[in-house]
Formats: sequence, C-alpha cells, structure tokens
Amino acid sequence: MKKVAVITGGASGIGLAIARRFIEGNFKVIIVGRDTIKLRAACKTLGDESDFFSCDLADLTAIPGLVQQVIDKHGRIDILVNNAGINLKKPILDVTDEDYQKIILTNQTSAFCLTRSVAGFMQEQGAGCILNISSMASVYGLPYVIAYTASKAAIEGMTRAMAVELSPAGIRVNCIAPGFIKTNMSSVALEKDPERKGKVLSRTPMGRLGKPEEVANAAYFLASDEASFITGVILPVDGGNSIGF
Repeated sequence: MKKVAVITGGASGIGLAIARRFIEGNFKVIIVGRDTIKLRAACKTLGDESDFFSCDLADLTAIPGLVQQVIDKHGRIDILVNNAGINLKKPILDVTDEDYQKIILTNQTSAFCLTRSVAGFMQEQGAGCILNISSMASVYGLPYVIAYTASKAAIEGMTRAMAVELSPAGIRVNCIAPGFIKTNMSSVALEKDPERKGKVLSRTPMGRLGKPEEVANAAYFLASDEASFITGVILPVDGGNSIGF
C-alpha cells in the first residue's frame, strides 16, 4: 500500500517540488491550498497519484473537517508536510497588530492545529511523519520581517516539543530550514535588489541559490524509512549560508 502524504502550499514552489519528489518515491500525494485553479493545474502536472483539497488554513475551524475528508477518501495519512506560509516585509514600527497576527495565524497556529488533527489519526495507525518547513529567518536577525521571523522560530520550537511528545507513539517530527532557494518569488525579489543578492551569494559558501528540488530531496529522505531513527532535527538546506562568513 502506498503511503499517503499531505502537503500544504503544495501547488507551487517548494511545496510542488516536494509533491513531485514524493510521487517519484511512490507516495500518494494530496496537496492543500486556497486556490482551486492552481491546485487543479498542479495535480494535472503531477499525474494520477495526486489529489487536492481546497482549504483556507487560516480558518482554524475548517481544519478538522479537511483532515476527515482526506481520511474518508484516502483511508490514512502517513506524512504531513507543513509548508504553507505567507510573508510581510515592513519596518517593525509600521507592522500593525493585525499584520502580525495574520502571519502568526497562517504560518504557525494553523500548522499546529493541522498537526494536532493529523496526529490523532497517526496515533491510531501507530506510525506517521510530520515535516515542518522553517527558514533561516528563525536564526538570523533579518530586518523588516519580524512576524515571519517569529512564526518560523516558533515552528522550530514546536518541532522539538512535538518530537519529544509524539515520537513514543511512532510519529517522527522533523523540520527543514531552507536557505535562499530559487523560486519565482525569490528570483524576482533578488533581481530587483542586486545589493541584497550580492550579500546572499557572498555569504553562501556554495556560491549559488538552492533549487526547490534540493529541498524536496531532503524532505523525501526525512519522510522515508531511511530516516527511521531521526526525529526532532532542524535540517538546514542552504548551501552553507547559515555558517558562511
């Protein structure tokens, strides 16, 4: 029986790359997002072993129903990838309470609520794998992204706490912290800011941006049986950026 993986934010970027890699690794993949058109188009490219569910994860009341729908249709959830997230670039003095809470809700609170719902089913199965997607922002002092930074630091703390609590039930919990990855969104941002791009590359020992597929390969490893004794890990996939000088 194929393992069933649910990937939030799976219609584009890193999430889509992870979905593609999981299908190559013989997983059944369900992608989740808000945009039904994008989800349907992504599933077309992914093929028959993919499915999608449309859900606004910021609506916490919708999450238990989403999980039950997946279980009803596919019978189980073996892997959950908490990849969905949003960003906001603003000076700290201009960030409103509403701005801040929106980022925390989408990036961290919804990931907690979804994990809580899925973990209940995984506990009944006696096995499962949770994979959170963080960011180098959790350890750097990056300006103008205070809410995003806070949400990703929380994700890493949650990963450790969840691993300790859930691993005895057969549920492994790990996290990937991507560095600067070449997605459509990041490429546009860096091309508009040559100084920032130069800084990024100068402190990345490997001297280039990462590819979404490289994050996906790490995700596949952590979700696979090859990582059966790995839990509570925060894995940087950053070309050495986090240790660059």
